[in-house]
Amino acid sequence: MTLWFVFALMTVAAIFAVLWPLGRGNRAANQSLEGQGSETVVYKDQLAEVERDLAAGLIAGPEAEAARIEIGRRLLAAAGVEQASAGQSNVKWRRVAAVLALVGLPLVAIGVYGRLGSPQLHDFPLAERSRAPNMAQSLENLVTQVEQHLEKNPTDGRGWNVLAPVLERLGRYDDAVRAYRNVLTYGGENAERHSDLGEALSAAAGGVVTAEAKSEFERAVALNADEPKANYFLGLAAEQDGRKDDAAKIWRALLAKAPADAPWRPLVQTSLTRVGGGTVAPALSDETLAAAKDMNEGDRSAMVRGMVERLATRLKQNGDDVEGWLRLVRAYLVMGERDKAKAALTDARQAVANDADRLRQLNEGLKTMGLDG
Repeated sequence: MTLWFVFALMTVAAIFAVLWPLGRGNRAANQSLEGQGSETVVYKDQLAEVERDLAAGLIAGPEAEAARIEIGRRLLAAAGVEQASAGQSNVKWRRVAAVLALVGLPLVAIGVYGRLGSPQLHDFPLAERSRAPNMAQSLENLVTQVEQHLEKNPTDGRGWNVLAPVLERLGRYDDAVRAYRNVLTYGGENAERHSDLGEALSAAAGGVVTAEAKSEFERAVALNADEPKANYFLGLAAEQDGRKDDAAKIWRALLAKAPADAPWRPLVQTSLTRVGGGTVAPALSDETLAAAKDMNEGDRSAMVRGMVERLATRLKQNGDDVEGWLRLVRAYLVMGERDKAKAALTDARQAVANDADRLRQLNEGLKTMGLDG
């Protein structure tokens, strides 16, 4: 009897779960939609934080990609719900639904249990048991659901804004371009959105900053002269056109305005070194900057070089610090000492050769530095 009592309680709980939404009015529905909107903002902030951590070398590429997929899955699930306001429910149909729930749900439960819940049934073979869906497949399914929602609601600017970066991450660059265009059309213009569209156009062209992409970056700079992504790609466009001096000028100006802890700063520094733009001191701590502000240029350079040499000495004694190796290689590149950077790269790989995880983390961190091997 105890088992049947538990089943009865479960049935009552299920009926209550069915009937509860029928008694909720427009206010509850609207509150749900408002809560959903706040969720999408949080997930977008989490995606941006993953990008910042990846650019700063705080997490490795595979971990960042796994985080992107999971956050993207939640983001799309929150955004894929249709934004329809709940109308005034008909009392007659509410009563019919209540009767069906009270009477039909127990009958269905008994019928299903009699068919599938018999204790005499044997286990299903392992090959026939349902497995958890693959994460990537789940993300693709969610993308499909959001796309279907947007086909019915093509003016939903927020939906396009959520979908566009996920399409770009999935490598669907042409679709991402279309989505970003819809973001601008239905969500309004700003510098960041023009930059995102320009980046998607460049990605669709295999990394080449096309004339159309350059036009989007120029629109972004016109709206916000300090927009970092647009300025970086305008420098890249100048480099691809063979105008290395112009590229160096753009990137120097970008670094001059950049915060010391900007996650994209190392990428710009490496790019500046690549075009022969001279040396740029590695980002230093606030304490070091305060101590160095009254020094002349020669003393300041000597101080930076001393810090780099001390880091190199420490890594020779303890080579397990992957982040330290990455900082050392980057510092040599910024100072224009490419040979030392390559030598440090060789030493780093030898130091972590017996640790597969550290070696993978090192190789991921070196991808944007432009070193051979």
